[in-house]
Amino acid sequence: MKRVVLVGFDPATVDFSDPALPPGMTVEKIHDGVKLALAGMAERGWAAEVCFIKPDETAVPALERHLAGNRYDCVVIGAGVRLPPKHLNLFEALVNTIRRCAPQTAIAFNTRPHDSGAAAARWI
Repeated sequence: MKRVVLVGFDPATVDFSDPALPPGMTVEKIHDGVKLALAGMAERGWAAEVCFIKPDETAVPALERHLAGNRYDCVVIGAGVRLPPKHLNLFEALVNTIRRCAPQTAIAFNTRPHDSGAAAARWI
């Protein structure tokens, strides 16, 4: 069974006024999109889970803990992490954390929560 982890900011911590984010995004839309993505991955026969992080110094250690002792076929990093320029350093740190902690794992990027399955499918 293929295993996928979705990495994104805890929706409660997202600054929805940031123009780099898709317009109209809300906490509820993120949660609904994640549920849709997880259901779609289950339909593909994949085991999928979510690793919500905060946009601060706890993000990298949280991802390290999540990756520790687990094997994933793909890590999907959410658009909310990679699009806003103010998160560039954190985005780079997360990519390098994946490379260090799970070097055989593919890395994919979504554009919205609901297309996470399609992002993972490009690499699985």
